[in-house]
Amino acid sequence: MKINKQKSINNIVPFSMSDHSNVSSLPNLVVKSSESKRRIEELQKFVDEVMIKGVDYGSVNGFSKPTLLKPGAEKLCDVFGFSKSIEIVNRIEKWDVGIFAYEVKMTLTRKDNGVMEAEGLGSCNSKESSFQNQDAYTIVNTVLKMAKKRSLIDAVLSATRSSGIFTQDIEDFPRKQNSKRSEDQVTKAQLYKIFNIIGEMNMPTEVAKEMMKMTFGVERSKHLSKRQASDFIQDLLLLKEVQMEDDDEYNY
Repeated sequence: MKINKQKSINNIVPFSMSDHSNVSSLPNLVVKSSESKRRIEELQKFVDEVMIKGVDYGSVNGFSKPTLLKPGAEKLCDVFGFSKSIEIVNRIEKWDVGIFAYEVKMTLTRKDNGVMEAEGLGSCNSKESSFQNQDAYTIVNTVLKMAKKRSLIDAVLSATRSSGIFTQDIEDFPRKQNSKRSEDQVTKAQLYKIFNIIGEMNMPTEVAKEMMKMTFGVERSKHLSKRQASDFIQDLLLLKEVQMEDDDEYNY
């Protein structure tokens, strides 16, 4: 298979095939490799120079790429010129037994021409480990917000083609409930991070212990494995983010 040397038109590079090819058709490249590389470099530059670690994205030990947070997703929407629309596509509200679940669809549309760029789905329920120690009737709004946040991040990663820079929500990775003796133990840096986040959230020590017990089967942070500590830090960061949103709405 050879690429025609004719001049590309509107950045579309046509492909030609010999008569002996068994392939009946092949889609054309709509963006040159040089243009694609330039866009990726510009996105990486924006992340490095404008986005703030710990606010727009977070790094957790054990993962090579950072996880995109809600403020960072909103910044990318602004710089790419996307408008957002939200639809709750599925909801479960069982007030008699305290079970709540939401599935949300986020649609990103270009402001300049009104074309839909991407859709993202996100779900959350009151039975997740992060909420196990809380009264289900007091976290209904929090559960819905988490579903909205996840749908936003899913849509932004797709629309901006930034999955090569950011990973999906770390909370979505499967976790091991019990640590093994062969696993590396929690590091001092992780313990410091855990204590720092708990302090910033004014979370009671007993609540933090209950979260660890129900999720990982331990009551002391020093008994966590390195991987479990990373998972716990991510849970705390997510809860902190939602708490900050609630505080902002209240102050407003």
